Amino acid sequence: MNKQSPVPRLDLAPKLRRPLSLWNPLDYLLLLYWVFYFPQALRWYVDTFGEGYIPGETMNRSNFIKRNLLFQCVISTIITPILICLFLKTLGLYIDWFGVASGIAVGMGFGIAGVITEGMVFGIAVGMAFGVAGSVGFGVAQSMAFGVGFGIAGSVVLALVRNVVVHIVKGMAFSMVFGMAFGALFGMAFDVVFDVVFGVAFGVAVLRPDNWLMGLLFILKNDSLLLPRITPIPIPSLNILLENWLLRDWKTGIHNINEYLLYTWQFIPVVQSVNQVLNSKPPEQIIWYVSQLAETTYNWEIIYFTSATLNKRFKSEVIDHLLFLPSSWKKKLQMKLNTDTCLDTDSQAAAAGFWYLHEKQPIKAKEAFEVVRSLPYGEEMYILAQVLEKLNNVQTLYSILNLELPNFPQRKGLLRPDTWQILNRFLKVIEFVKTIKSSIYYNKRYLAFLCAVAEIVVIANTLDKLFEAEKGLIRDITENWGQIILKIVDEFENIYITKPVNNLYIIGDPVSGNLFIGREDIIRQLEEIWLRTSQLQSVVIYGHRRMGKTSILRNAANSLDNQVKVAYVNLLKLGDVTQGVGEVLMAISDEISQVVNIPPPNDDDLLKLPVLTFNRYFKEVIKNLSGGLIIALDEFEKIEDLIKDQKIPANFMDLLRGLLQESPQVAFAFAGLHTLDEMTADYFHPFFGSVINIRVGFLSRGATGQILANPAIEDFLLDYTPETLDKIYDLTYGQPYLVQLIGFHLVRLYNDFVFEQGRNRDSVFNVEDVEAVVNKPEFFTRGSNYFNGVWGQAGENGNIQQVILSHLAKSPQGLSLNDLVELTGIDESNLQTALDTLKRHDVIVENQGRWIIIVELFRRWVVKTHP
Repeated sequence: MNKQSPVPRLDLAPKLRRPLSLWNPLDYLLLLYWVFYFPQALRWYVDTFGEGYIPGETMNRSNFIKRNLLFQCVISTIITPILICLFLKTLGLYIDWFGVASGIAVGMGFGIAGVITEGMVFGIAVGMAFGVAGSVGFGVAQSMAFGVGFGIAGSVVLALVRNVVVHIVKGMAFSMVFGMAFGALFGMAFDVVFDVVFGVAFGVAVLRPDNWLMGLLFILKNDSLLLPRITPIPIPSLNILLENWLLRDWKTGIHNINEYLLYTWQFIPVVQSVNQVLNSKPPEQIIWYVSQLAETTYNWEIIYFTSATLNKRFKSEVIDHLLFLPSSWKKKLQMKLNTDTCLDTDSQAAAAGFWYLHEKQPIKAKEAFEVVRSLPYGEEMYILAQVLEKLNNVQTLYSILNLELPNFPQRKGLLRPDTWQILNRFLKVIEFVKTIKSSIYYNKRYLAFLCAVAEIVVIANTLDKLFEAEKGLIRDITENWGQIILKIVDEFENIYITKPVNNLYIIGDPVSGNLFIGREDIIRQLEEIWLRTSQLQSVVIYGHRRMGKTSILRNAANSLDNQVKVAYVNLLKLGDVTQGVGEVLMAISDEISQVVNIPPPNDDDLLKLPVLTFNRYFKEVIKNLSGGLIIALDEFEKIEDLIKDQKIPANFMDLLRGLLQESPQVAFAFAGLHTLDEMTADYFHPFFGSVINIRVGFLSRGATGQILANPAIEDFLLDYTPETLDKIYDLTYGQPYLVQLIGFHLVRLYNDFVFEQGRNRDSVFNVEDVEAVVNKPEFFTRGSNYFNGVWGQAGENGNIQQVILSHLAKSPQGLSLNDLVELTGIDESNLQTALDTLKRHDVIVENQGRWIIIVELFRRWVVKTHP
């Protein structure tokens, strides 16, 4: 349960709950009060009623309110000075009506110029301030009235400028110099009384002591209407009150000082209270507190004056406004005043670091954070500034390639987790750029280019999540990097294909080298089993037909760094064994000899005394073996067939198991459709419990796209739209053989269209192209090895599975178990067993109680061939 904060949460905004009315005279008085005593309310009014959505109103409501406000300001600017001057005339003062008219005209001019250059709020305030105050000053024609009028107008202008703190410092300095020194000097030369009074009046009007006196009543009555809004003279004890709030509740205290910054000129107490509180905090909390202040403050100048000295800045501004002082003297005097940030204390250094990040000066930010590197979050912020400095210095693609960044901090307990997440995307961009410049393959470069652009877009779209301190700098870096990367788009344009494209998609045969894609997880698993264990483990690599099991065995050796050698034996090449077990051992010996460089036994010896001869040879292999040896038996179901046909003895697997007992450096890798415990006979029992099953499933969507986009080691100039890649995946579910088959037929389609028929077409395949090739009869004819293989496997133990597939093929949306029982007439128990077997072999899948065929192309084939 959250405890209520002991600090009141201020709300100093105007309490107006409706737009100003054109017909309410009190609203005109409120508008005059806002302009001269609460000009910050004008911005609040436009933001609240003129910009935001108002329920029940049309979309043109905001423009309607702005037009009303402009009309009200014009009326007030004309009527108010006339009424004031009529009142002064009744008191016996001489009124220059031409001066009044001139003042109104000047105010109107200033207002129009302000609206055009600075926006509506600024223009309204300037127009009314100069129109009302200036026209009265012109009309009365007295120095004090003139000075007060223009001083008040100037104070209103200062209250609305963007960087409130710095401009107030400049305004105070200017008013003091102008009001005292300039007025006195100008008066000595001409009319002393007139001009001194004018200058003093101007300065006093900027400081607005009347508003400050009102603040004394506010302290007594605590009435928000009496709160001084436009005097920079500090309200007594306000800094102590703010300091107490910040100490008791930092978050609410920051909200309260923001209210004072938004709706008053009381920046001096705010700066004093913030500095005092930060100086009292223990070092280990400094960076966190300054970070919270930086990210929630209304005005970033507060962060600046947490590190810089406000008093010295004020003196420097006074010197700068001494008009009759030579520039060289000014510079000498200002050099004695250090108005820059200070790094003497932890709070000053931390504040300077965040300030310079906000000001997009990462080098200075790094210098500041280096002072507090030993504090919590200090090292993180130092590295952040260092990284942003390097990223910001990038000017060309070459500089991206040679960028060396420090190691990023660990993710746990970071002050800037979202920032580091985005910076990690810059690391990805760097890798993509390296691929663009280093790869010799067009498609790989182009894919890397698209990925780099995509990362930049993601970064740009997530910048709003960042803290304000670094957001602007990272936005500039993102735009700069985006422009640099987009400059190389010409490399991927105007590619002309002048001869038939080589069809590099491989159908049915094992793939190797750069063609071997998408099985990195299985290769890593084999590396862990065979390289990072004290004893080699035997494995069974099983899965759907033509899933790439042979390719995995062939490519496994490439990743084992010769520490483990793989002797690959394809048992299907044995054919019809007529010479008994010796013929099988002969094939195994030949492949072992290829990897260990030890000649195999004599063929006759193997045929006469197969077991004895092979065992002697195997002992010699182990004796001379450096590292490990994997005997890979592909299509190992062939062993069961040979045993059933009595071509080899039933204890053949005992013989193989005995080889493992000769040395821990030897293991087997069986590849086929089943795990050992799924085999119908008990021939494989000797290996039960000692093998690791590794399932080979479908390729992922990303790997499928990678195979299609990069089919070979040479440039591939054809490409696919993203929708096309998705379509191919939906048809194949990532079945490697079918993916390659579609790619093969698409290349044939392109070559036939362009080079046989002589017609022009795009080199980028679309969804219609895919549908065109898969709907041709020759597609299913060429893929019959796969389709018949899956269908034949389903019929190995009766035709129940094939019956199920026939019914499922007719229903793309799938069928429930009850539907299948009703359609097939098979009892539920046998039906469920068949469904489980088909599911285990990656033929079907259950989705929300309905069974469907996984591979859409196989479903279509079943409909065509087994209706």
